[in-house]
Amino acid sequence: MRTAKAGAAALVAVPLALGGMASQSRAQDASPSPSGTFGPGCAGISQKASTAKDKVTEAAAAYPQLSQLVSAAVRARLSGTLDEKSPITVFAPDDQAFQKVTASQLTSLLQNQGQLKKVLTYHVVDQQITPNELSHGSFTTVEGGKLTTSGSGTDFKVNGKANIVCGNIKAANATIYVIDSVLQPPSS
Repeated sequence: MRTAKAGAAALVAVPLALGGMASQSRAQDASPSPSGTFGPGCAGISQKASTAKDKVTEAAAAYPQLSQLVSAAVRARLSGTLDEKSPITVFAPDDQAFQKVTASQLTSLLQNQGQLKKVLTYHVVDQQITPNELSHGSFTTVEGGKLTTSGSGTDFKVNGKANIVCGNIKAANATIYVIDSVLQPPSS
């Protein structure tokens, strides 16, 4: 279990030097937004009773469906600094998201530590994003690229393609949205 927690720590531990303060523009959503955890995949997400008191790394370790992401983060050798940041949002690709990536693409990504860090930090926003902000959101990621969200009710997408399968999972310093695709940062 210690290895899982260490791996989870690596998952969200992105050096602050890669980040900066995220900026965003918000659109007001007239439709009601969920106040708790939501999404079609929440029933299938194995989790402990509550992660609200855990820092994001320990909270991520509670979700076995994030094991591929944790493994990738360990390989990227990301440090544990995000546990000290508050508030943040993590768009966390589940294991099924990694299965959508071809074997050759995944192998290439895992062998390039710089590119792997870039991809993983593109999934982290240096602020808390609430369900109300998901309707028509535009956010700057820790990687430095833009990420957009759209949808309503409990049906949201990230960058027009990744579905939020379980959202608004609370950790002590983060909000986690589990997504069904690995996001790619915009080309430089």
